[in-house]
Amino acid sequence: TMPKEPAVLRQNILDTTAAVLACGIDPRKCFLFRQSLVPEHTELAWILGCLTNVPRLLRLPQWKMKRASQNNDGTVGLLTYPVLQAADILLYKSTHVPVGEDQVLHLELAQDIAQHFNKKYGEFFPVPKAILSKL
Repeated sequence: TMPKEPAVLRQNILDTTAAVLACGIDPRKCFLFRQSLVPEHTELAWILGCLTNVPRLLRLPQWKMKRASQNNDGTVGLLTYPVLQAADILLYKSTHVPVGEDQVLHLELAQDIAQHFNKKYGEFFPVPKAILSKL
């Protein structure tokens, strides 16, 4: 949610890809792709954002903490980031999502958005369940 120099962003993408491969992810068995090259992520985020109310996003603790660290100058990107996370989950019709404790509320938002969408437009998105990591 913070502006990055293009060269730094490109290097971050390469570094992240290298780290994923170093962890043992086998690209012959799974798809690796740059999310920013899939327009459906942002398109779905826009649609879901139109179904999400602002007061709900303002109550998320991550918004409050990060906004405070930015001298109360939180951006729209920061505020709506949980909706983008919901789109990332729902776009692939995920049924289970590994999350840490700090992301449970964001997953609950994704669950609520899926339920709201399904109620309004018919059953389409599975309501994803959390798989809590044990760190």
